[in-house]
Amino acid sequence: QKIGFRKFEMVNKVMHLNGKRIVFKGVNRHEFNARTGRAISREDMLWDIRTLKQNNMNAVRTSHYPNQTLWYELCDEYGIYVIDEMNLETHGSWQKLGAVEPSWNIPANLPEWQDIVMDRAISMLERDKNHASILIWSCGNESYAGEVLRNVANYFRSTDPSRLVHYEGVFHNRTYDDTSDMESRMYAKPADIEQYLNDNPQKPYISCEYMHAMGNSVGGMHKYTELENKYELYQGGFIWDYIDQAVMKKDRYGREYLAIGGDFDDRPTDYGFCTDGIVYADRKVSPKMQEVKFLYQNLKLIPDTKGVTIRNENLFEGTGDYELVYSLLHEGQEIARNVSHVDVAAQTEAYIPLTFPSTDEKPGEYVIHTALVLKEATLWAKAGHEVAFGQHIFIVEDPNPLKAPIAGALRVVHGDVNIGVHGTDFTIMFSKGAGSLTSLRYAGREMIATPPAPLFWRATTDNDRGTALGFEAGGWFAASLTRKCVDIEVTEEQTDRVTITFRYTLSIHADVQVTVTYTVLADGSLNVKSTYEGVSGLPNLPIFALSFKVPADYRHLDWYAMGPEENYIDRALGARLGVFRNEAADNVSGYVVPQESGNRTGVRRVDITDDSQRGIRITAPATAPVECNISPYTAFELESAGHLYELPNVYYTVVTVAGKQMGVGGDDSWGAPVHEEYQIPADQKLEFEFTVQRI
Repeated sequence: QKIGFRKFEMVNKVMHLNGKRIVFKGVNRHEFNARTGRAISREDMLWDIRTLKQNNMNAVRTSHYPNQTLWYELCDEYGIYVIDEMNLETHGSWQKLGAVEPSWNIPANLPEWQDIVMDRAISMLERDKNHASILIWSCGNESYAGEVLRNVANYFRSTDPSRLVHYEGVFHNRTYDDTSDMESRMYAKPADIEQYLNDNPQKPYISCEYMHAMGNSVGGMHKYTELENKYELYQGGFIWDYIDQAVMKKDRYGREYLAIGGDFDDRPTDYGFCTDGIVYADRKVSPKMQEVKFLYQNLKLIPDTKGVTIRNENLFEGTGDYELVYSLLHEGQEIARNVSHVDVAAQTEAYIPLTFPSTDEKPGEYVIHTALVLKEATLWAKAGHEVAFGQHIFIVEDPNPLKAPIAGALRVVHGDVNIGVHGTDFTIMFSKGAGSLTSLRYAGREMIATPPAPLFWRATTDNDRGTALGFEAGGWFAASLTRKCVDIEVTEEQTDRVTITFRYTLSIHADVQVTVTYTVLADGSLNVKSTYEGVSGLPNLPIFALSFKVPADYRHLDWYAMGPEENYIDRALGARLGVFRNEAADNVSGYVVPQESGNRTGVRRVDITDDSQRGIRITAPATAPVECNISPYTAFELESAGHLYELPNVYYTVVTVAGKQMGVGGDDSWGAPVHEEYQIPADQKLEFEFTVQRI
């Protein structure tokens, strides 16, 4: 919506616009062009403003300096709230490697700094004061506190009493608390925010920076957005940040790549610390945006089997500009679709009945998908653009669950080294020497390029490195490379099924036991079950999985899972259950420093095929889905590369099926752990199961 006429007042110490509380669903934004390394063009700005609107962002903080005038004009026109920030940061004068030591701080209370700092404040206000989009003036960034900045805040108030004043640095020195009209903090944990809001707060709360989006991040963001409706004084926050600050460069072979700190022989440097955006430096949307868009929805859709509750959290706009599109899917396939016109006024909710065909006669998994889409094109999106969605998943039980017997007969050959299982047009071989499944041959096509092995390590993310995961949990890295098969047993041998169990011990601890059980059925399908017996006293597991390679020709993927973008257990609310297609190479996300990426949770089925649509299908029951990462590279290849161009040529498709992978986190990237409920304690038993079939 356009902001238009603006009126501010403090009502019960809460920021209001026309009497209604604002929640900032924002992002910090730099002006940056990766190809030139300089200020961006009008075309870039238009792309940015539309991207913000299309992904439900309503606010921008101009960190840490005023932006080009055109940006404010676009924010006026498109309806974006702005914190306009003065050009000031003296972070290095008072904080060293995280330690606060303000004895050398500037501008502090030093009169020699007053005029030059005030000049910046005056220049910003006089240039930008007529832009309706600006709600708040900011005194700058990370410059501690002192009389100089308090004088700036009082200048803003006296010259422009219609706007509020922001400054975060008083958090470090409450003597100057009156500098800021709001409590503003950086990277406060959700629990810390709640503690403030529950402790007789005197000011509304904003996170001027939160959800440090460096690399594979933005996990656990829902813990922040859930505070919006829980606390009247919680006013949202601004993700750090909008776009990576990488710069295009050529490697020694003349190929362009996005370069980071250190790539220009610059020392000192913070290396990849400039790549913390939800948009890549080349202005492509990163998969993190999927979660941001969902959690920033002003329109909440909560469907059930009879209808959908629409909760309109907009301040002014009803739902008249949108169509409600709803569909019913069975096992991922759409069987019904309807469109309805709904009118839910701002700040209200309504329950809308929905009409669907009966599901009683056809057992299986169903999804009711609801979405609000634009009826007509706007300045920022085309007609049909989805602004909000919600899903309801339910299962209709089969009244006759008994399955028909599988036709065919198996022949087992016990050799000195190998155990072979033969059926109609397939052979499966297990090796006592390799301690694993070594061949899965369907119609003469070999699917196993490298045998399956238990995996406990993922390529560390930027957030993992910030918490020293490699040091704390590096034993699981070694365990993934140094397992020892201690027992192989044929536990069942029938004409229609053969079961072979491998038992492994791991170098991390003598008591760790992992079993992988393969059951071959007469139709050639292979059931795989992996079990980890918990052991206390060990670091948490990054992942519990089974990983193997197939030939690189098998690169086409067809998913029935949560998607379409990568997702993790702490970043899956924005994902939806459906059928999606991509290539194995697509699952190496464009994070400038290679790391874990491309995971899918809730996997019921994924087909891995070649150009002739032959290959294998991996399935898991809807009641116990698995996680899958299917990529051209192993976790260890990704771990060893400092840039995407350092990854090797592609020779395989790496299939990793996991019972569970830890979350990615994102409260910050320099020590904040993944939230406890999204970690994997080593003392618990873990088990998962899936089936491999030919296609």
